Amino acid sequence: MYGKILKVYPDSLAEELELVPGDKLLEINGMKLRDIIDVSFAFADEEITMLVEHEDGQQEVYEFDKDYDEELGAEFESAVFDGIRHCANNCLFCFVDQVAPDMRESLNIKDDDYRMSFLYGNFITMTNMVDADFQRIKQYHLSPLFVSVQCTNPDLRQKLLRCKTAGNLAGQLDKLEAADVEYHTQIVLCRDLNDGEELERSLQDIIARQPHALSVAIVPVGLTKFRQDRYPLKAFDRESAARVVAQVEKYQCKQREKDGRTFVYLADEFYLLAGRELPPAEYYDGFPQLDNGIGLARNFVEEFQEAVALGQEEGIASEGDIDAVRASTGNTAAEKSLHLAVVSGTSISSLLEKLAGSVQSEQLRVTMVPVANKHFGTSVNVSGLLTAKDMLASLEKVAGEVDGILIPESALRTGDNVFLDDMTLSEFCGRLPCRVETVGSGHEYFHALTDWENYGGIGDEAASYMWQSNAAYTKRGGM
Repeated sequence: MYGKILKVYPDSLAEELELVPGDKLLEINGMKLRDIIDVSFAFADEEITMLVEHEDGQQEVYEFDKDYDEELGAEFESAVFDGIRHCANNCLFCFVDQVAPDMRESLNIKDDDYRMSFLYGNFITMTNMVDADFQRIKQYHLSPLFVSVQCTNPDLRQKLLRCKTAGNLAGQLDKLEAADVEYHTQIVLCRDLNDGEELERSLQDIIARQPHALSVAIVPVGLTKFRQDRYPLKAFDRESAARVVAQVEKYQCKQREKDGRTFVYLADEFYLLAGRELPPAEYYDGFPQLDNGIGLARNFVEEFQEAVALGQEEGIASEGDIDAVRASTGNTAAEKSLHLAVVSGTSISSLLEKLAGSVQSEQLRVTMVPVANKHFGTSVNVSGLLTAKDMLASLEKVAGEVDGILIPESALRTGDNVFLDDMTLSEFCGRLPCRVETVGSGHEYFHALTDWENYGGIGDEAASYMWQSNAAYTKRGGM
């Protein structure tokens, strides 16, 4: 086992030691390294003996003293050195099993690794964990974790996950709590399976586990046209989504009356599908599960409105005064008319259109381009699962008529700016006759609309590196 160095930070200890990308970190103070967690804890010592293997196969021992809180200053090719622990389940609703054939191999990785839960917030079922894992979690106090509960009924959980050990959830949560480990939870809600009375039971059981249980996120099952599992699953429609919202609101109100926190959160899709207003920002309690699609739309709106307010503080008379907005943001071409196309998933398009309408004027025209997901199936309506091919097809009619195009940053894989269908951002832009920029936040959306001349998305430079599992491709992007 070894950690292969991907990047060395300037002015870091790693640079001082003349480590380079490709070097392999084998041991620290005689300890074999399984992951970056081991590296972090071993590196807390002030006297370090480090064994490194260079690309030519030569091994070298480094001995040095360091400050207690001084880090190595290197990124590794993967967060885990002994291989990602794969899922032991065969869930009825598994999204990985619904990925299109012949796509990037990483999309087919079924990770269920408690280390990735601690490091990056990936949800785990814990069905592949043994006592040694819980002992390590206790030893290193790996908290908080993110746990896929799905339901608390042992028999039903075994059915949903198709795993014999899935019924032991309560005992495993007891072990986490005995180690004083906190955890966020998730329920992938399957219509007519773990909703209704079963959801009531699950919510009551998890709420009773406070304060170790930090939150409950409820997300709708995702179904693509590539699903081949014979078990009949149904997508939520307007009526069934409305029932879920009404059911969960009762618990949200009780929890807020009790301690001022909502605790139970619904994915944006339930509100959008039911035609309900999104809850106010305070209902999300700081957005503890933002990457899980909980409050992304509301957070996006809040960011947009913050940007509007900042512009008003700088002398803008009203939200709709686009000329004043441009003047305040330094756009010297305020007199020029501008036509932008805004690409998004179908679920969020109307909300983005409403925001754009608040800053439109005679000088700015915005055309919405909601993209039907023909690749995965039109029931998949979030921006984070759009392919480059589907977006290009939807842009055919408008691309030659607009001055610029905004696309959702969430559709790109962080680290190398590649779409789900393996097209690069550069290649995508090269196929369009006008300028293309990415949008990842409400602040960026506002500035793109009001200061297009000076706005820039992530461009050709990939976003900062972070190891990502398949979970990165199922994020429910707000744009």
